[in-house]
Amino acid sequence: MTAGVDDSQRQEQGSALASSRSFSPCIATGAERSKFEQLKADSDYLRDPLAEELQNDLPNFSDGAVQLLKFHGSYQQDNRENRQKGQERDWQMMLRLRSPGGRIPASLFVAMDDLSNRLGNGTLRVTTRQAFQMHGIRKHNLREVIGTIVRGMGSTLAACGDINRNVMAPAAPFEKGAYPAARQLANDIADTLSPTAAEGAYLDLWVDGELSYRIKPSRSVKQVRERQQQGGVFSGDAQEPLYGTTYLPRKFKCAVTVPGDNSVDLLTQDIGLVAFADANGELRGCNVYVGGGMGRTHNKEETFARTADALGYVDAEHVLDLVQAILALQRDYGDRNNRRHSRMKYLIHDQGIAWFKQELKANYFAHPIKGLRLEPKAKLEDYLGWHRQSAGKWFVGLPLLCGRLAGELKSGLRELVDTYQLEIRLTPNQDLLLCNIGTAQRASVRAALEALGIFTPEAPSLLARHAIACPALPLCGLAVTEAERILPEVLDRLDAQLRRLEIEKSLLVRMTGCPNGCARPYMAELGLVGDGVNQYQLWLGGTPNLTRLAEPYVERLPLERLEATLEPLLLGWKAAGGRRSFGDYVVKLGREQVQQLLASAA
Repeated sequence: MTAGVDDSQRQEQGSALASSRSFSPCIATGAERSKFEQLKADSDYLRDPLAEELQNDLPNFSDGAVQLLKFHGSYQQDNRENRQKGQERDWQMMLRLRSPGGRIPASLFVAMDDLSNRLGNGTLRVTTRQAFQMHGIRKHNLREVIGTIVRGMGSTLAACGDINRNVMAPAAPFEKGAYPAARQLANDIADTLSPTAAEGAYLDLWVDGELSYRIKPSRSVKQVRERQQQGGVFSGDAQEPLYGTTYLPRKFKCAVTVPGDNSVDLLTQDIGLVAFADANGELRGCNVYVGGGMGRTHNKEETFARTADALGYVDAEHVLDLVQAILALQRDYGDRNNRRHSRMKYLIHDQGIAWFKQELKANYFAHPIKGLRLEPKAKLEDYLGWHRQSAGKWFVGLPLLCGRLAGELKSGLRELVDTYQLEIRLTPNQDLLLCNIGTAQRASVRAALEALGIFTPEAPSLLARHAIACPALPLCGLAVTEAERILPEVLDRLDAQLRRLEIEKSLLVRMTGCPNGCARPYMAELGLVGDGVNQYQLWLGGTPNLTRLAEPYVERLPLERLEATLEPLLLGWKAAGGRRSFGDYVVKLGREQVQQLLASAA
């Protein structure tokens, strides 16, 4: 069964299988399709109308081309602060890399730095999915920018759109335990779930169809991809065997980690995998979690953040087959009529994890799914400061609040990377690791960092250490208020309040300019979610190790009232003493008492 493909035999197969089930695949053709689904079906694998509009002299793309542009890694934006009545908007493109596990080779970083200075707004930004974003690209320069990235052995394909997005993994380049296996698995998943026909369209549009730049999967990945032509995994379209002509109902996100390391926010993913390795570092298998997701819409109670459910443990030789099977199940059953209800989290919420597992085993995945293996308690690792990478090599983690690289720091890091040919790895916490530093180079790199004002990278302020924010205003079209630009001030205010109250413990803060959840605020101990100009929903009760959802407590909180609103609760936390985290204190106190304390400050 499949969703939204034209192959008549496939539709008949889907209908026959659906008749024996209580819940049917979301198959739609022709007039039944939504406008957006039809746009994808008519696009010639994500080419049209984008190809035609790249040739005109207009400063912006049409709505249809904009939707296809996302699959190629770019969003169209305009600078709201430059809007003037009766004037053309300040159109520009944001571009996002595909970089599994956050790996950026030296040559690619140098190319990105040059491009951002010459054809962007002079900055680069680390995303919360371990990729670089470049802002301020004009439409007529987009082909040169993407083409240069591809020729520099990078890619932006599938960084956005209704498709599998950048695959996350622990950024630390440790050569111990399961870390190498987890990084390799992230690469393999990215290649396994890469589109086939759309890659051809991507190369046609940006590098004149030069096939030498195709993604080159490993032998094991090639074998798994060959099985996309078989059974329930097959979309019915031979050119795009996994995705079909309409791709997925909505975006899809995967992450891999090792036992105990929750740097990747595992439970917020459509698929989260915990990789177990043997004593030699060989992958033995994975615990698998499914159905996480952060996006929601204000005043739409049918939309919500959700943490993933445990699916089970799968042996190493079947992990890639399982991942593409799960994606295929979401392709077939995900809601294609209501985009607010289209993520896999809603499918699992509505049908239940038992149904999901049964359907997966019955029609998509023929191998055993066992009980979960025991995992150690998760910790939010950040890898800041100096660490031994392997014999004779080091890496250093640099704090980068909100992920923005600009000015002297950006140029200084470029010089370091260029001089020593250092690899960069980007973290889900929007920080940056300089890797492959030889022992003999360590003193010189340390001195260069100190010249840039980075003396103690291992010891940023406690609040800033794990705080993240989305870009929000002025470029994000969805933002209703500030996030990135105001987060430093908010952290300074909270830090001053904690010091005044003589509270030495810290808490995990995340901030977004809208409810879509790009900085995953619903996992924070204190989440601020844009709900009006300088107003935020207040979410409380997440955990420092990102294993529990927070809950909303205050609607439309004016930012100037933040400290006064929190003070009774912070004083209660201080009085409780002990080692309990702020989020645990909130949950133990209970919703009614928390609301009373918050209301007492009104």
